[in-house]
Amino acid sequence: MLEVSKFGKVAVLLGGRSAERKVSLDSGQSVLDALIRSGIDAEAFDPQTRPVTELVNYDRAFIVLHGRGGEDGQIQGVLEWLNIPYTGTGVQGSAIGMDKVKTKQIWQGSDLPTAPYRIISKDTNLDDVIDALGLPVIIKPVHEGSSIGMSKVEKREDFADAIEKATAHDAIVMAEKWITGREYTIVVLNGQALPVIRLEPPKDVAFYDYDAKYERNDTHYGIPSGLSEAEEQQLQALTLRAFHAVGASGWGRIDAMQDAQGNFWLLEVNTVPGMTSHSLVPKAAKAVGYDFDALCVAILEQTLTTAH
Repeated sequence: MLEVSKFGKVAVLLGGRSAERKVSLDSGQSVLDALIRSGIDAEAFDPQTRPVTELVNYDRAFIVLHGRGGEDGQIQGVLEWLNIPYTGTGVQGSAIGMDKVKTKQIWQGSDLPTAPYRIISKDTNLDDVIDALGLPVIIKPVHEGSSIGMSKVEKREDFADAIEKATAHDAIVMAEKWITGREYTIVVLNGQALPVIRLEPPKDVAFYDYDAKYERNDTHYGIPSGLSEAEEQQLQALTLRAFHAVGASGWGRIDAMQDAQGNFWLLEVNTVPGMTSHSLVPKAAKAVGYDFDALCVAILEQTLTTAH
């Protein structure tokens, strides 16, 4: 029997000001409903509409704020200052995980495989970028999630539009070598890498973009992943190394690719992944016996023992 009184009053942090606000509202409502169904005294708390000082009225926080302000260490810092236990990764790991370049630099320094990249702007010598990375490349805002502002670039003349699209969301933009192959995501929960999920977006999209993640119903999620047992274990081990290298903890997700030669490449880390009906964490957790309500309670239970 779940001892719900040990949690006290729980703030489910959702919404916020980032470009991922809509997804965060959906995720947060799903988590809130699950906690209430489990008998926990939980309330929605949107920092865009309420001063964060009101968090002193809660005993702990379940963070479902995606993107900047919620996934980058800012709200974690507020909660640390107020001495309120919270779910997921601490201040430093959150700040690193939200920065794709810092994440890559740490992975490279830890001898972990991640695709080559260059920081670029409209003034960058594109010939140097193409010489270094080849074509195609993928252009990404460095501090956004949910594939927001990303574009695949196959020709030199398409760089300008892609850079403009990315800079609409972030002052810092990167070009990353395009890895042709299969895409996977691996969920980390309580120190374990869950079964690998293979992502197969619809044939008419270039990559697993925002629409494929949240709007489409024809994206296929493969569990089991189709990898051999040895490959699955290799990718899970890489995931745990990559997750811990950036200082992530509690729960999260790593995205990766496998190229035509069978090599794995780490793409990025998500320290506050989506928790909507389309989301990947619930799918992986279901494969090891967690229904959605039990998953949310298991994440919240981290606040009873984790010291950030």
